[in-house]
Amino acid sequence: MHFKLIIAFVEDAVTDTVMKEARIAGATGATIINNARGEGIKRQRTFFGMQLETQRDVLMFVVEEHLCRKILERIAKVAGFDEEPGKGIAIQIDIQDAVGVAHQVERLMGKIEEEL
Repeated sequence: MHFKLIIAFVEDAVTDTVMKEARIAGATGATIINNARGEGIKRQRTFFGMQLETQRDVLMFVVEEHLCRKILERIAKVAGFDEEPGKGIAIQIDIQDAVGVAHQVERLMGKIEEEL
């Protein structure tokens, strides 16, 4: 079984919704890092020298490769990445090897068979 890593940078207000929808799409869980900060093409707005920015969370999903694109698209839709700049991004990275996922393999096999 081959895995990919999805890393999503989302506004903290949508983290719970993204997690719920990613699970529906086949993700078995994620690691969440709170209070991340980023800057895109447009600089953040300021108010009397203080930056006005929303909190970001970094969500990291280790997912089976056949489910990856579906999960990635679901995250993008729910988080509104294409609605306006600065909503966040998600990327996928190939995983060479993984340990600690044996307990997920049995559950994933059934899900993958349904998808294919």
